[in-house]
Amino acid sequence: MIAALGMYDRAETAPANDRLWALVRGGLRALGLQAPQELTRGAAAFWPAWEAPDLVLSQTCGYPFRAILHGRVTLIGTPDYGLPGCPPGHYNSVFVVRADDPRTGLADFRHARFAYNEALSQSGWAAPQNHAADLGFHFQPSLQSGGHRLSAMAVADGRADIAAMDALTFALCQRHDPFMGHLREIGRTVPTPALPYIAALGADHDASFAALAEAITALTPEDAQTLSLRGLVEIHSAAYLAVPSPPSPDQIARLE
Repeated sequence: MIAALGMYDRAETAPANDRLWALVRGGLRALGLQAPQELTRGAAAFWPAWEAPDLVLSQTCGYPFRAILHGRVTLIGTPDYGLPGCPPGHYNSVFVVRADDPRTGLADFRHARFAYNEALSQSGWAAPQNHAADLGFHFQPSLQSGGHRLSAMAVADGRADIAAMDALTFALCQRHDPFMGHLREIGRTVPTPALPYIAALGADHDASFAALAEAITALTPEDAQTLSLRGLVEIHSAAYLAVPSPPSPDQIARLE
């Protein structure tokens, strides 16, 4: 059995994630369901976990869910992070540039070096490209970093000019990473449904939702603050599937 909470799992949040999982695990077992003792971490916490037939709980991104995982996993629920300007259960992307960059608007970065975490990221690729398309251009995929934090670091150290990171990662980096002092926010995308919790196809949705919701409610105020968790909401899969998908990095490169 596999359980993973890798999306916002970093040194400062890992102990709180462990305590959250302990609460979820206890709730699932109290309902007669099996659950692993510990969280899976590292690379195995992402695609290997999401596609595992014995997945008890994980958190994926909205783009992989709509593009690949929909119909192959059980959608359990969506976290509410209480993010500014976002309805419950939603999030958005924050555009960051160097603090000393003289450009003032997103359109000024039409031909700039854009860092993105990966091509199947909603907040790092899809949302910023959809936002740019509404302004009449595409960001140029200059650097694939492998992570939101790494994209921001690439901008801070001059390897890229602009990046988009999801609003919770932005807040966590502001809280914990000194390099964020070299960056400034230049805009935000419209909100979309936040990163969904999933389980293997055929999992007991109602029991899993109840155990997770009760666990979030039972977090200490300190752990809830560390994880920015306000609650759990139900967002239908149709809302995820309705989010538009932009061209891939290769397709955009061929457009120019």
